[in-house]
Amino acid sequence: QVQLVESGGGLVQPGESRRLSCTASSSDFSLNAAAWFHQAPGKGRSLVARISSTDDTDYADSVKGRFTISRDSAKNTVYLQMNSLKPEDTAVYYCLGQGVDLRTGRPLALWGQGTLVTVSP
Repeated sequence: QVQLVESGGGLVQPGESRRLSCTASSSDFSLNAAAWFHQAPGKGRSLVARISSTDDTDYADSVKGRFTISRDSAKNTVYLQMNSLKPEDTAVYYCLGQGVDLRTGRPLALWGQGTLVTVSP
């Protein structure tokens, strides 16, 4: 079964940077668009950034100017570059990938397993 595998989380200090990655485990899935969500302790999951199949991007106001979403189609990977991190960014980050199951030709959406980013001095 195709999965999205996330990496890059961990403990960082305020002001530092971190890049998250989200990679499809099989080339049978063609990643066309993606989004990143985050969920802080005791709160719901909310949209952080998204990128369309034509490379249009949107960001939550709280991260605008600090975070950048991008994708590498050849690697079936989406990234979230996180700069100037703040304690308020502490959360579990989840990627959502949209694409096509090349075995069936049907659209497919997948969630990553989540990766914890902790911003603390």
